Amino acid sequence: MALPEGFLQELKDRNDMTDVASAYVNLNRRGRNMVGLCPFHGEKTPSFNIYPENGSFYCFGCGVGGDVITFIMKIENLDYIDAVKFLAQRAGMNMPEDTFDDSMSNLRKRIFEANREAARFFYKNLYSEVGREGLEYFHGRALTDKTIRRFGLGYADSNRYSLCGHLKKLGFKNSEIVSANLAFQNRNGGISDRFNDRVMFPIIDLRGNVIAFGGRIMTNQKPKYLNTSDTPVFKKSANLFSLNNAKSSGERSLILCEGYMDVIAVNQAGFPNAVATLGTALTQEQALLMKRYADEVIICYDSDEAGQKATARAITFLRNAGLNIKVINIPQGKDPDEFLRNKGENGHDAFKNVIEGSGNDIEYRLNKLRLNFNLKEAEGRVAYLTEAAKILASLDNTIEQDVYISKLCKELEVSPDAVKQQMRKFSRKKYYDKRRENFRNMRQNLNGINDKVNTERYKKPRVTTAEEGIIAYILKNPDKLQRVEEQLPAEKFQTEFNRNLYVYFSERIKNNLDALASVSGDFTQEETAKIYHIANSDYARMANDKTAAENIRVINDEYSRLKVSDAANASMDDIAEELRRLKDSRK
Repeated sequence: MALPEGFLQELKDRNDMTDVASAYVNLNRRGRNMVGLCPFHGEKTPSFNIYPENGSFYCFGCGVGGDVITFIMKIENLDYIDAVKFLAQRAGMNMPEDTFDDSMSNLRKRIFEANREAARFFYKNLYSEVGREGLEYFHGRALTDKTIRRFGLGYADSNRYSLCGHLKKLGFKNSEIVSANLAFQNRNGGISDRFNDRVMFPIIDLRGNVIAFGGRIMTNQKPKYLNTSDTPVFKKSANLFSLNNAKSSGERSLILCEGYMDVIAVNQAGFPNAVATLGTALTQEQALLMKRYADEVIICYDSDEAGQKATARAITFLRNAGLNIKVINIPQGKDPDEFLRNKGENGHDAFKNVIEGSGNDIEYRLNKLRLNFNLKEAEGRVAYLTEAAKILASLDNTIEQDVYISKLCKELEVSPDAVKQQMRKFSRKKYYDKRRENFRNMRQNLNGINDKVNTERYKKPRVTTAEEGIIAYILKNPDKLQRVEEQLPAEKFQTEFNRNLYVYFSERIKNNLDALASVSGDFTQEETAKIYHIANSDYARMANDKTAAENIRVINDEYSRLKVSDAANASMDDIAEELRRLKDSRK
């Protein structure tokens, strides 16, 4: 059953959209609305809009939209019921009893519990006889028992059924253990452990839940690391290892490492703001997640070829997220873990010196570029400065550009004007390339090619626009619904998605219900975003009696045209009559 309408309305009233979003996004007023940089995609110009009048949001950059429940679902990676529970707890409200399907919420709860018990099992193993090899491995990497306890490190033994057996004794079902990705389903119907003979790293979210695990084998077998796959409580591309510790540190900077051991070693050395990705390269989602808790990210990847490629990729995503960036170069090409072990008791001061001596991402890229050219020769200097101009042209801040231009030109004894001219050339190309891309996207959007929700739009763009105009009109003017229905029955809508919306909102309005109150629970996130786009865009702004009459005429005309074209077996008199009716409707 659905949640009670009164409960949902009170939930939204007590969780103001602007107040909730401001905990994640810096907002500024623009007219009646609030705007900010979207937390769901990287951007430099604000396109994330909040509409206080109807308690909703929409981003014109990435197309994400909805109400306060949708916002929490998206930003906290929760399902609908868990997002409602989150907001209810925030507002001091009790959830209604037995009025909703919380099967997914219950499964998530059981996965959290199974993961917690698994973490306890692995930790206990580590300090038992079966885990002796794992404990020796951690001690050999210079980790103290205090650090092991703080991170909840553990050991998965070689018995392929030990964890499964332990969890089943605690009352967990096979399906729950498999859903947590702690076990595999066997062909005979049984289950066996996913992690075997590996030291274990629990991954903990910001609310203290164990959401996943990473396991490292202690031999040369492949894969060296095995990580939990995506589950109902874990999305690999949207989480970071040890972000819970980094957030608690109070620092507004993060040290981005390559792996678990690097993070733990850096943390043990006195830098609790270290984090790492989870077996994958950095994603834009993770960069945006870091932006919520930091102003600066210090990249601390290995100096090998793979690490350099990962650094270049990370710089792009972090810049797009609006973060300041530094890049650490560990002396002698060591990784952070090895560097700190070699420094022993002096590790903290040595690593602090490395951080303080690091440059920002532009300096890193320019220094890396420099290695490709012989700057003692005029030809090499020209080639270097030409490529450097491309890097500087990518900067939006002209003051930042001038600082680097002055530094480069002074060092290489060339005129700043020449470099600026080259930069303007690249900047113009970048501008026109972006302009062409924006025009292409705008044309595709107008034609409906990019519409993944109403897939019929590209075939019928004109009538689809009219349908969306009518939906916006009845949302804005529910008192006019009866008059609209008299002129426009639902069957005349040409696209199925809009027809369903028309019926859905009409029924709610006739039953004296808030038309938008249950949208986030009754539709998918993509459909919800589409609905709130209709409710908040030009369709709503222009939703008056005159435009409504025109949209009704367009829909009726299209319906009549199709009826005539489909009437191949109709008599000539029938067709003539339909054509006369169509002609009269246009007078």
